[in-house]
Amino acid sequence: MITDKVDMPDKVEKVERVDHPAHYTSGGMEVIDIIEAFNLSFCSGNAIKYILRSGAKLDFEGQDPKAKAVEDLRKAAWYINRRIMEIEEGKCD
Repeated sequence: MITDKVDMPDKVEKVERVDHPAHYTSGGMEVIDIIEAFNLSFCSGNAIKYILRSGAKLDFEGQDPKAKAVEDLRKAAWYINRRIMEIEEGKCD
């Protein structure tokens, strides 16, 4: 299990970064469970992952949450466009 210590006033909080991280979990559901339940392709699964975590994961302290949300949505769009290309070119299962 990989965790980071997050220093907060008067307490130190451990943040899970590998097994069920908060930026991939919401309402008792985890992104991987949704991807597997719908048997999504790699590209579709990644698009869903980036959409669902949009704005929830910051890579470093002080990062602009709006900029990170837009970055995640741009990544999702990239994977959606890649999936469209796969389907159009007959390169999908």
